[in-house]
Amino acid sequence: MSDAIQRIVMIRFRLTELIADKAFKERRVVSLTEVAEATGIHRATLSKMANQPGANIGTEVIDKLCRYFGCQPGHLLTYVEEETEQS
Repeated sequence: MSDAIQRIVMIRFRLTELIADKAFKERRVVSLTEVAEATGIHRATLSKMANQPGANIGTEVIDKLCRYFGCQPGHLLTYVEEETEQS
C-alpha cells in the first residue's frame, strides 16, 4: 500500500490576531461585538471568520475590516498550504 500526499489549500483569516494586537496597543479588551458594531458586519460573520478555516467571505467584509484595523488585505488574510498523508 502506498501513501499519497494531499495538499489542502485555503485562505485563513487573521481576525483573532488583529483583535489581539488592537487590544494590546490600546490596552483594553476588544470584543467581536465591538468590531461588529464599528464595522456594520454581523457578529456571526466575524465569528465564522475567526473559527472556520476557509470561510467564504466577500470583499465588502474584507474592505470594512481593513478600514477598521487600518491595514492591507495581506494583514487580514494569509494563504495556507498544508500537506496531509492519505493511505
